[in-house]
Amino acid sequence: METALTLTTDMKLVLGLVGFTMVMFVFERIRADVVALVVLVLLGLSGLVEPEELFNGFSGNAVIAIIATMILGAGLDRTGALNRLAGWLLRRAQGLEQRLLLLTTGIAGLNSSFMQNPSVMALYMPVASRLSSRTGVPLPRFLLPIAAAIVMGGGLTMVGNSPLILLNDLLVAANSNLPSGAATLEPLKMFAPLPIGLALLAASLLYFRFFGYRQLGDEEGKGVTPARTQSYFAKAYGIEGDVYELTVTADSPLVGMSLGEAEALRGAPLLLALKTGNEARLAPPADARIWVGSVLGAMGSREQVNDFAQNHFLRLSTRLRHFGDLFNPSRAGISEAVVPPTSRFIGKTQADLQLRKQYGLSLLAINRDKQVLRDNVRNTPLRSGDMLVLHSIWTDLAEAAASKDLVVVTDYPKGEQRPHKLKIALVIFAISMLLALSSRLPVSIALMTGVAGMLIAGVLNIDEAYAAINWRTVFLMACLIPLGWAMDSSGAAAWVAGHTLEQLPEGTPPWLLGLLLGLLTTAFSLVISHVGATIVMVPLAINLALAAGGNPTAFALIVALSASNNFMTASNPVIAMITGPAGYTTQTLWRVGAPLSLLYLLVAVAMVNLLF
Repeated sequence: METALTLTTDMKLVLGLVGFTMVMFVFERIRADVVALVVLVLLGLSGLVEPEELFNGFSGNAVIAIIATMILGAGLDRTGALNRLAGWLLRRAQGLEQRLLLLTTGIAGLNSSFMQNPSVMALYMPVASRLSSRTGVPLPRFLLPIAAAIVMGGGLTMVGNSPLILLNDLLVAANSNLPSGAATLEPLKMFAPLPIGLALLAASLLYFRFFGYRQLGDEEGKGVTPARTQSYFAKAYGIEGDVYELTVTADSPLVGMSLGEAEALRGAPLLLALKTGNEARLAPPADARIWVGSVLGAMGSREQVNDFAQNHFLRLSTRLRHFGDLFNPSRAGISEAVVPPTSRFIGKTQADLQLRKQYGLSLLAINRDKQVLRDNVRNTPLRSGDMLVLHSIWTDLAEAAASKDLVVVTDYPKGEQRPHKLKIALVIFAISMLLALSSRLPVSIALMTGVAGMLIAGVLNIDEAYAAINWRTVFLMACLIPLGWAMDSSGAAAWVAGHTLEQLPEGTPPWLLGLLLGLLTTAFSLVISHVGATIVMVPLAINLALAAGGNPTAFALIVALSASNNFMTASNPVIAMITGPAGYTTQTLWRVGAPLSLLYLLVAVAMVNLLF
């Protein structure tokens, strides 16, 4: 390949735009997506990209695939799959902190193989918060290991992160500018990077197991663990324990009683749900009758609930067969609400207001002037400023809050949760993944098939699907894709590659070139985002491989993997999401993230060279 290319005006313009993009990204005076839009317009005005091709990035397979993964992730989130996963992790860990961390990070990494990294992190942050509150392990001990596993697990498939989704489009686009005689570059199959991703994920788990986890030890007590958790309510109000199902037998004295009478019995746990016949409801009214075969949802300590069951001839079950959906944390839970001075509730009791019958709210306790009232709250008149501790379905709580008689101070899911759609959502998702495995269909079509299935099945409605799309990411990618085309078609990438080789010793082995390329891409990703680094560096990597006699696909894959290799700065969206909640300092991120970044680079380059 000719290395002494003449630097043309078009090359100068393209390289100038690349420099402009980097400078703007570094100083962050203008949002990254706006900068990308400006670059797109300049490419059109300068004629570097033909007008009919300028906006093709918006319809590219990469952009459509990213939109689809965002919507699919939202669909799984609506079913409460991750909340169920948190409970499963706690049971499997059996109280061992190291085992819990290993399980959580490992499964988060596997999840990131089919969802966008920021989406997975968004789903795992409440999981981490719940695990932290249930175990007492500080939140910072969870978040950085989970984030690292998510980033590394993104290398398991070609849809795990934005750079890998972009890679196939960039490989195909490069074919039109290959020199004569060069082999056509083929898109990589769905699971082509699987061995690399497994090696990266294993490296992350081992790193934190033997080194990184100890480096986070001094972060204990920092960060913001959400206060509205079970541990918080146990400490503040004495409300603790799990939920059990109690089935009423024919010998039980509860038969024929109202729920209010059963609650007044000595040693009674909190009775939060009732199933009679085929009807199950949360916060049943006090006058609801209990019959043979009725099932009570009771909350309390195991000892308290067990004693109540034995004394009243009830069958105890720790598995929620009847109330699993009702008590799913994504659908219902405990909250706090203040009675404002303008409330119609002032001076009235729960019995007067019929909170359960009218609003679907169970009143568990009242915090009044720093005194917690739990006994006989049903007949306690409410006052202005009372803090009510409630248990309810989140949608019922939202309706009650809309009346302005209560001011809810707990952060709770505002959107409708659909845990009953979990199985169908998983089936649809599995089908879309199987279609993506087929070489007959582009990944974008396979993933959009899953989106269509979730919309038709009611897992999501179309407005929720629109809201799930991060348009900032979409615009950033779609507007910068033509910059990569211009790098290739103008010859700028070939010129940079040729002059780079001239500066290196003759006979530099391809593996060392790949390592240097990965290092340069990593440096770029620190300042111009992983998407920008991929778009700028892939054309350069392909031309460098052609000039040095290496494998263009392997070099391009090293770039795509290295573009996500950033565990130290907020230019990685996953790291940006956890820095605030965990209270990480810049020093902590560099102390823990820099060695991990070096490990990532070495493993990625070594695995690519073994496979290609």
